[in-house]
Amino acid sequence: MASEESKNPALDPDTDSPENPDHKLAQFGAGCFWGVELAFQRLEGVVKTEVGYSQGHIHNPNYKLVCTGSTNHAEVVRVEFDPSVCPYTNLLALFWSRHDPTSLNRQGGDVGTQYRSGIYYYNEEQARLAQESLDEKQKSFKNKIVTEILPAKRFYRAEEYHQQYLEKGGRAGSKQSAAKGCNDPIRCYG
Repeated sequence: MASEESKNPALDPDTDSPENPDHKLAQFGAGCFWGVELAFQRLEGVVKTEVGYSQGHIHNPNYKLVCTGSTNHAEVVRVEFDPSVCPYTNLLALFWSRHDPTSLNRQGGDVGTQYRSGIYYYNEEQARLAQESLDEKQKSFKNKIVTEILPAKRFYRAEEYHQQYLEKGGRAGSKQSAAKGCNDPIRCYG
């Protein structure tokens, strides 16, 4: 008899892969995906970013459903990167710098399980590096880091209006630069 996991595609591993075999994928949850995505877009060696939902139990979720908190999905950024230019450790450093990893299911005013802190790995090397970085980062925090480190589950791409949201102008129509190396402050809601 098939297991419950095999019947639910949302629980399957993310088996997508970049067209370029030299590139790798990574997934991160660090609060609202708009600002996190823009930060990764600016990182040298990142060739593509997509925002979406992962780690939940509902197949083909949408933003409205995820916001109810009933699906257990996290808002994530899936990053395609060239490890010869941008090692995975650079992605981890940016991840830690973008949010408070000691805050459970919230970042600032955004509250809910979809805003949790998570590193979702595609292979054992990413898992090892993620755990090592968490252990090192914990030394600089008094409170316990609550970041989950789990295998990357199926990635559901968010609605098109969420993709590169801040670069396109956000809700205020004020475009923000996604240029490599840009260090302008990121205005999370445009």
